[in-house]
Amino acid sequence: MRWAADRVADAVDREGLVRLVLEAVRIPSVTPHEVAFAGWVSEQLATGDWNGVRVEEAEPGRPNVYAETGGSAGRSLVLAGHLDTVHADDWIREWAGSDRADPFAGHVVEGEIWARGVTDQKAGICSIIEAVRAVGRTGYRLTGPLTGLFVCDEESGQPGSGLSIGMRAAVSQLFSDPGRVPDFAIYTEPTTGAVYTAQMGFLIADVTLSGRSAYFGTPELGVDALRAGHYLLSELWDHDETLRAGTPHNLLDHRFLLVTGVEAGGNIAVPGEFRLSLIQKLLPGDDLDHQADLLRRIVEKVSENHGPTADVAFSAPRDHRVGGTPDEVASDHPGVSELVNSIERTTGRPARIEGAPYWSEKPLLRAAGIPGVYFAAGDIANCHTPFERLPIEEFVSATRSLAHFVVSWCGVEEAGKG
Repeated sequence: MRWAADRVADAVDREGLVRLVLEAVRIPSVTPHEVAFAGWVSEQLATGDWNGVRVEEAEPGRPNVYAETGGSAGRSLVLAGHLDTVHADDWIREWAGSDRADPFAGHVVEGEIWARGVTDQKAGICSIIEAVRAVGRTGYRLTGPLTGLFVCDEESGQPGSGLSIGMRAAVSQLFSDPGRVPDFAIYTEPTTGAVYTAQMGFLIADVTLSGRSAYFGTPELGVDALRAGHYLLSELWDHDETLRAGTPHNLLDHRFLLVTGVEAGGNIAVPGEFRLSLIQKLLPGDDLDHQADLLRRIVEKVSENHGPTADVAFSAPRDHRVGGTPDEVASDHPGVSELVNSIERTTGRPARIEGAPYWSEKPLLRAAGIPGVYFAAGDIANCHTPFERLPIEEFVSATRSLAHFVVSWCGVEEAGKG
């Protein structure tokens, strides 16, 4: 099997892969406008050794793309990615009047492709497409079942987005039968070619303190929400210090809380309202409900001691009603070990096992009983910025590693057999 995996990895078409991702980024798919790109993905899969390719709506106008290939005799696998990208407003402002002004043109600069969505997450989708094509190109077919899963609505930032409606629908439609739960998953979010076995969780809260506005000459008639907000900030920063003092995770470091915005003030008057937004990082094993309750108690304490009424809204539910749960798969899980072997075999370098400095949708797969990791080319640090770019050689290398892993994990036989 190792020899076959080596052959398939070597069959990855570098030039074809680059052309593929350039084609992909030239089809804008800013949330919630994934339809055109979903159509392109389904066409590429249908001509690339997949069967059962279909587009299904998670909601009207919000497509998912599903595909299957392989037999039923080997280990099963899910390869997943998201179809949508964040908006390109920042890109347009940054590069106006330059040769990189078009965020969807796919500019090749010093061995890197610059474009909105090239790393997050079209490179990963193209790696999946090409990895399976390389299997067919070498005259093999997979003996274990492989599911391709490409979902809408992963990104946040646009009105009504970031609710994971695509992945929620996919899990319900494909994996509700416990007898058909795949053995392993790779979600192709960018990892710079490392294997991300752990990811942080989060909760995002919007807090409103409502006092009573009053003219500055008669402040005794008001209830100063801004003054109460000062005490709230102090309490939250104390809570942040407590979180940071806890035991760190070996891959994800410390918990923390970050106040991301405040707003208050009036027209020469006692401020009657104070608004605050925050995000809190959680580690595997943390309970989201408990952490949300701690925040509510902090806010309630300030409200009771300083007068304003309070409201706490958790505004980013993902796989949980107040946020996103953390996740971790053991570094010695057979899927991780096999992927590590494929990376080392194809690159000649030690594989890196790291933690994801982001939240994505793998916990929704894990809740369905599917353990997995993130793995793909590209650096999340420049995603969602005007400097999003994909190193071509890293992209080709990660695709070869993925192709090697698919063969090693699922198994292959010569296509003429059976």
